[in-house]
Amino acid sequence: MEDDRLLGESLKEYLESEGFWVDWIYDSREFFALLEVSIYDAIVLDLMMPHISGEELLRELREKGNTTPVLILTAKGRLEDKEKCFSLGADDYLTKPFEPRELLLRLRALHRRTVRQERLKLKNVEVDLRAGRVWVEGREIKLSKKEWLMFKYLVENRDRFVSTEELLNYVWGDEPVGDEVVRAHIKNLRRLLPEGFIVSQKGRGYRVEA
Repeated sequence: MEDDRLLGESLKEYLESEGFWVDWIYDSREFFALLEVSIYDAIVLDLMMPHISGEELLRELREKGNTTPVLILTAKGRLEDKEKCFSLGADDYLTKPFEPRELLLRLRALHRRTVRQERLKLKNVEVDLRAGRVWVEGREIKLSKKEWLMFKYLVENRDRFVSTEELLNYVWGDEPVGDEVVRAHIKNLRRLLPEGFIVSQKGRGYRVEA
C-alpha cells in the first residue's frame, strides 16, 4: 500500500518483473476489504497514508489475528518510529529513499522465514498456518471456519493454556455465544485429531500437546 502513485506503479511493475504477484492500493480504506478476499505472503505498508495511517492499520491487522509479514516502507526514519512499528507487529522496516532491489531482497527473506515458521509438525499432526490446512498422519482433515480459527489459536499459543474467554473473543468476537459453543467445537476437533492432542484443565482452559 503506497499513496504515491508513481512510486506504487513503478514498484508493482518491478516486483512483477521479478516473478511476484502484486496487488497495489493507494487508498487505506480499501486495505481490509482486500484482505478479506485474498491471502498474501507479505504486505508492504506505507505509514503516512491519508484517511487511515499505516500504524493504525498495522495495529488493527494484528488485533484481528492476521499474522501476514509486514514490511514498513516509509520516509519516517527516526528510531522512535521504528520502535513503535516493531512493537505493533511489523516484521521489517525500510526507509525512503531506497533501492528497489533491497526491497526485493527483504521480501524474499521474509518469505523464506515465513515458509519455515508457518508449516509446523506437532507429533503426527502437520499444520500449514498460511493455507489453513491440517493433516493427521498424512491424511488431510477438513475443518469449518470456526474450527480452524480455534485450532489455529491453540496452535499459535501452544506453550500455554488458552481460556474459554480467549477463544470466544478470538473466534466469535462480539457474537452472543456462550461457553457451551466452545465445548462443542472442542469436541468436534478432538474427534478429528489424535487422542490427547487437545488437553483441558479446569479453570485454565485448553492446550495442544506439542
